[in-house]
Parts: sequence; structure tokens; C-alpha cells
Amino acid sequence: MHPLVTEAMKKAAVAWLGVDDLPPYAVWCLWVDDALYVISGEHEQPAPGLAGASAVAVSARGDHGGRIVTWRAHAEPVQPGSDQWTAVAPQLAAKRLNSLATDDLVQRWADSATLTRLTPTDELVDLPDGSLAAPPPPSPATNPTPKPFRLHKVRRRK
Repeated sequence: MHPLVTEAMKKAAVAWLGVDDLPPYAVWCLWVDDALYVISGEHEQPAPGLAGASAVAVSARGDHGGRIVTWRAHAEPVQPGSDQWTAVAPQLAAKRLNSLATDDLVQRWADSATLTRLTPTDELVDLPDGSLAAPPPPSPATNPTPKPFRLHKVRRRK
């Protein structure tokens, strides 16, 4: 595993997942034992396409807020009641902001959510040198033109 992936993910609270041809989306996550864990499903964060995906592109940001690494991962669901579930789900629940009690949350996840383990492959994704920003969508909306600023009342000439 690349050391940059390990260091970036240890500090990550949020990662961006690229699944198939969908645009990347942000998820909150937890890095445990050299794998990234993401919970998704009913009453939790959406993760379109993750449940059926086998390969995912994961992007992490640095302290400055920009992307520092994108890596490929193998995705596999973690079954409720397994040793992995028992070890990871309570840690992930403790990290969840604005949540119920940890035990209640873990039980709700077991009933209605999917815990996915993203294991890094040895492949880093090369990023292009140019901007990856998407162009803004077309819109009929415009910004109002501000009136010129006047410090005092302007008198009209007669």
C-alpha cells in the first residue's frame, strides 16, 4: 500500500467516492486496519452505486482542502454480526455526529444499513495537470446589477 494513502486516510473524516460513471460524492468514513469503512442506506448517508460496486475510486483531501491522492479500492460489504462488524461498527457509530446512543445506532445499522469495507489496491489514479472543476450548469438566473454607491445625496442640475 502506498504510504501517502495511509497517511491521508488516517486523518480523513470525509472522502470522495467515484463509483462507475457517477460523479464523485462525499461520504464520512473511518480508516481502521488499512481499510476505509463507509456506512450507507436508509436514514444514513446516500452512497449511489456503492452496494453493488466491486471497484471504487477514493479521493482524499489534505490540510489545505485540496485533493492530495486518489486511489482505487476493492469494495466488499461487511455482514452484521461478523468479527469485522463487531470491531468496526461501534467505532464508526462513536464517530457519527448528532447520533443516537452508540448501541442503538449499531443495531439500527444492522437492520437497515450497509457497512462497506474499501480495501486499497496498489493502483494510484493519475490526476491531470489541468482543472477538474465541472462547468456550472446553464441557468436563466442572473446576478442583479448593483446601483452605483453614493456617499451623499447627488443633486440634479436644473
